[in-house]
Order: sequence, then C-alpha cells, then structure tokens
Amino acid sequence: MRALLSILTVVAVLIGFWYVATAPMNIHTALTQADREGATVSPEGAAARRDMSALSLTLANTQVIPSTYSLDRPQLPAPYQVGAELWKTTVQPCIEGRRAWSLDCVTFRRSLVNHMWLMLSVTIAGFAIGIVYNRAMDASVIPYVIVSQTILILAIAPMIIVLLNAVGLQGFIPKAIVATYLSFFPVVVGMVKGLRLPASVPLLFPSLKVGAAAVLVGTIIGEMPTGAVAGLGARMLAGSYYGQMIQIWSALFAAATLAAVDKLTQSAMGVRP
Repeated sequence: MRALLSILTVVAVLIGFWYVATAPMNIHTALTQADREGATVSPEGAAARRDMSALSLTLANTQVIPSTYSLDRPQLPAPYQVGAELWKTTVQPCIEGRRAWSLDCVTFRRSLVNHMWLMLSVTIAGFAIGIVYNRAMDASVIPYVIVSQTILILAIAPMIIVLLNAVGLQGFIPKAIVATYLSFFPVVVGMVKGLRLPASVPLLFPSLKVGAAAVLVGTIIGEMPTGAVAGLGARMLAGSYYGQMIQIWSALFAAATLAAVDKLTQSAMGVRP
C-alpha cells in the first residue's frame, strides 16, 4: 500500500504539471481561434503575439485559458482529451454502436487494441529471433556486435526496409528484424559473459529484461518507414502527418501500457536486474 500510494502521488503530480503546461503550450492556437471568432485578445494581431512568450500571453489572456483545454488540434492535449481518445478507440466500440459485443470492436482499423496486438506480435517475434540467434554466439563476435550498435537505428531501419522490400519481404518480417536489431545486443552480451549454458543463465534473465524494453522501441521505429497502416508506430506517424496530437498521445499511452505489462510480467516471473 505504501508503494501504491507513492506511485499514485507521483502520477498525480505529473498530471497536475501536465494540466498547468497545457494552457501556455496551446495559448497561441487558442488566441488565433478566439481572434477569428471576434473575441477580444491582447495584443491584437498575430504578428504582435508572435514574439511574446507563451507564459506572458497566458497571463494577459486568462479568459482564453478554458479554450486551451478543448482544441481540436492542440500542441499539447489535456489529460482528459487523451483519456477520451483512449476510451473511444478501445472500450467504447465494444459497448456502443454496430460493433458492440462483437470481435469486430477490437479488430477494426481505428481500434487501439488492434494496433497494440499487431505491435505486440512483431515485438514477440523480434525478441524470439534475437534470443535464438544469440545462443549461438561466442566471444569472438562481441567487437562486431558493439560496432553494430553505434549505427543509429533511425538511419539503418529505412535501409533494412528498402532492401527487404526489394527481395519481396514486406510487412511483418522487416519490422521484426528491426526489433531484433535492438534486442539482441543486451542479450548477447549477457550470454557471452557467461560463455555457455548453464553458466550464462544468471546473466541471461537481466539481459532479457533490458532486451524486452529495447525491442518495443525497435518495433515502433520499424513501423515508421514502412508506410504501414497498422501498429502503434504507424498510428503515431499518421497522427503527425495530419497534426492529430491527441492520436499521437493516445498511441504513446498504449505503448506505455504494453511496456508496463511487460514489466509486471517480468516481476511476476521473478526476473531481477
């Protein structure tokens, strides 16, 4: 209970900061909208407001603050907006509308559950490939492994996707390979440190814990240059194309949920760093 109280306190403080930051982050957009609707704002004219700080504009236009929490395309969505988007794309279709109480409520293209499942399947595949591959490695490959990790994943992921597309591999497999790229390094280091099973087992599980977190990042990055229409990475990218920050934040929270489930699963299995 003490740990739970500490966690809830930290979460409450973070949400409080989030709400406070929402007004100045969105004030420019809110003032532009209010100006177009004929409301009185200070100073008048977008050019005059451009050089003013967000905090100064917020303090000078307190009457506009409520509208900063309800913009359709905010720079920083309010927590309740993200929560509403998560509800609309997960629970609501399953209890309301024509998809209610059917499998279609979690498999249609706007469902975050569908995007999370697609991301999770790629993550599991990439993680499994990394583990199988690493067990065959020995100390002689460590220098090459280290060199491989100096290459920025954002630079190498598009090359991997393009090369695999050229040989007819699209969709699931390229994304799984990118996820593998990030997961195999911590695992191979732990395995090679112990040289062989079973000597490496005490080092394997902490390595798996690090690799499990990295592979989620790899999956998201692997979805971005592929032109994919499904998966949390694809949903974030689509949100950035159309300026839908609420969609991006809801996808981020969904990814964080997967990471939290991964953490809880490891704790239940007794995996410790």
